[in-house]
Amino acid sequence: MINTEMKLRLVEEAFLARESSYAPYSRFKVGAAILTTDGRIFRGANIENASYGATICAERTAAVKAVSEGAEAFVAIAVVGAEENANLEALDLAYPCGICRQVLREFLPTSGEMIILVATSPTAFFETTLHALLPHSFGPEDLDYLME
Repeated sequence: MINTEMKLRLVEEAFLARESSYAPYSRFKVGAAILTTDGRIFRGANIENASYGATICAERTAAVKAVSEGAEAFVAIAVVGAEENANLEALDLAYPCGICRQVLREFLPTSGEMIILVATSPTAFFETTLHALLPHSFGPEDLDYLME
């Protein structure tokens, strides 16, 4: 379990990550920050592409950065998304999309739960879990028969 101070730090990191967003088409800038089981934090921003299918979400950017640096499990992720010139003191909730939820599912900690923080301002967030957002999910253990 992570404390409130760490949750607020993750939200702050997500806001900082949002500044690196490349969103010339939608102008909807998203930032994410992942906390790994070994205590590291990785930031990610959405990176759009003229070929929309090649766009990558902030959550997946952060996840790929974490895994490429040796992280194997995520404790929590904070996400913030808003239009380019939005008032950052009063945002709507920007939940991870379905693909991002499935990618996060791949890296659940052994405790079996990941906290999801969806920021509505730099000091406020909605807290849920990956299980609540992706119930009855499919994960690596569902492929154990391939490893036998």
